[in-house]
Amino acid sequence: MSDKIDGYAAAITAVASVEGNLDTVADELYQFARAIDANDSLRTTLADRSLPASRRLGVVESLLDGSANPTTINLVSLMVGADRGGAISAVADRVLQRAADAQGKRVAEVRSAIALTPDQVDRLAEALGRATGSAVDVQVVIDSSVMGGLVAQVGDTVIDGSVKTRLEKLKERV
Repeated sequence: MSDKIDGYAAAITAVASVEGNLDTVADELYQFARAIDANDSLRTTLADRSLPASRRLGVVESLLDGSANPTTINLVSLMVGADRGGAISAVADRVLQRAADAQGKRVAEVRSAIALTPDQVDRLAEALGRATGSAVDVQVVIDSSVMGGLVAQVGDTVIDGSVKTRLEKLKERV
């Protein structure tokens, strides 16, 4: 399966690059993948080969139409129509990594309980860049379980400044 994931990621990266919107497609695909990861029903529906492809494609269109780049919609639809809906998250991660590599950047996944402003994301990218010694592409994932603060992961390095972790550490001390 890894070869197929790499194949889809390479093809998506190539198409989006030729169309001049690799950053947009990589970001939208990544955000869609995180939405799939957070919703068991959606994940099951898109990966269920027993459902007609037209039904699964209808779900993709209803979720992405009007809010995503046409290239993103077409590429996600291609994967779902080819019974690869269950691989969207893995492919999205690889596409994002390829896009970052093309720009000489590292990917930082930042989990926050609330949406961050563009200014906050820029400042976070600068701070993570200083901490890691390389330019960073920040991808924000809304995750209410962090309660507050942030959890940032760049490669194998995790920086956990979440309220959840602080409370857990406080509980251990008491």
